[in-house]
Amino acid sequence: MEKKNVWKTWTEERAAEADAFAREYMDFLDAGKTERECVDTLVNRIEKEGYVELKTLIDKGEKPKPGDKIYAVNMDKCLVMYQIGKAPMREGMNILGAHIDSPRMDVKQNPLYEESGLAYLDTHYYGGIKKYQWVAQPMAIHGVVVKKDGTTVLVNVGEAEDDPVFFVSDLLIHLAGEQLEKKAAKVIEGEALDLIVGHIPLKDTEKDAVMAGVLKILKETYDIEEADFLSAELEIVPAGKAREAGFDRSMILAYGQDDRVCAYTSARALLELKDKVTDRTACCILVDKEEIGSVGATGMQSRFFENATAELMELMGEYSELNLRRGLANSVMLSSDVSAGFDPSYADKFEKKNASFLGEGMVFNKFTGSRGKGGSNDANAEYMAHIRQIMDSSDIVFQTAELGKVDVGSGGTIAYIMALYGMNVIDCGVSVLNMHAPWEATSKADVYETMRGYVAFLEKAGM
Repeated sequence: MEKKNVWKTWTEERAAEADAFAREYMDFLDAGKTERECVDTLVNRIEKEGYVELKTLIDKGEKPKPGDKIYAVNMDKCLVMYQIGKAPMREGMNILGAHIDSPRMDVKQNPLYEESGLAYLDTHYYGGIKKYQWVAQPMAIHGVVVKKDGTTVLVNVGEAEDDPVFFVSDLLIHLAGEQLEKKAAKVIEGEALDLIVGHIPLKDTEKDAVMAGVLKILKETYDIEEADFLSAELEIVPAGKAREAGFDRSMILAYGQDDRVCAYTSARALLELKDKVTDRTACCILVDKEEIGSVGATGMQSRFFENATAELMELMGEYSELNLRRGLANSVMLSSDVSAGFDPSYADKFEKKNASFLGEGMVFNKFTGSRGKGGSNDANAEYMAHIRQIMDSSDIVFQTAELGKVDVGSGGTIAYIMALYGMNVIDCGVSVLNMHAPWEATSKADVYETMRGYVAFLEKAGM
């Protein structure tokens, strides 16, 4: 089946639009290296575009009308956006859903210790990573520390030009003979991913003098003490900005593109509707915890989205348990998540005619899952045909793929969770190289084409 290269289909004007969009997206990646930062960055943006918080409408008892723009936030880590359409919500919504968490290292609750003149923060890695990729790299610390009095202290160190950075050490090559004999999964053990954070001992201190020096800096800079780590959420992420890649600047190399590339393009697609009143309510859901199974109060398995939708329907005079169930079942969704880009260096892991390629447009994965489609949402043929019609009628370049060879690939998204409501869902997103590595690569062409495809879906979908 013939595929198209996006770059070859575009005019110079379209390519310039894509380049400008890529720069905005890179700014978003730099500003949002954690879930909280992503939500904060997007809320600041969408409020300028006329979005009003759902809680404000509830407090005032205001009834939303077609064209209104509404959002809700859950624990500062999830965001749902609605642009109200003409049809009653019980007839369904057009939904884009992505996750904003990414693989990383989290600081433990009792993390600070000293060993042989070095101060460390003990970490626990989050999500699926190749642990050996995360050593001997400059790292930054992002997050919050909440003190007993309720004061929240924001932490972001390692990103500014004059900030210090941190690192996990690796064994020097001269002594690594035994290490190099280990399997890749064992080269670096999880408990060895401890972050070096200091080296100067505090004068006139007998025990743990380096650790005491670090605590002194934390007290002076953030007014926090060692016990405050108990109520902290601190994430260790690669330090540095998103960069253009290639002599032709065609690609983006950055941390966290799985799945912030789909989160940003989804949110921007909703903003691209501007003041247009669509037939059906358009919705964008951005959630946490996908990398560890979508669990917890901020994961897709929570009732946050369902509850927010129920509150919105109540304001509109539509709510009943049956109307909510009908509305969710009548909705259609793109589970916006990345796909594994074909990598010629590892060609034997892909089935080439069913792989996604950088530069060939937005990717639809009819199913994900592991090996025999285990744990997968498998979209039906009717819905796939509906999606094809939308994309072709909107002149969107798209491709279909699966995640590697049948007995090699595995993966998951939030699609199966939303499918529990009985709605039609298919996985769709951007092709990525180096997935789950500290630095992931995407094509500017795919990023922009995917955003255009999301806009087409919001405007035209509905079965």
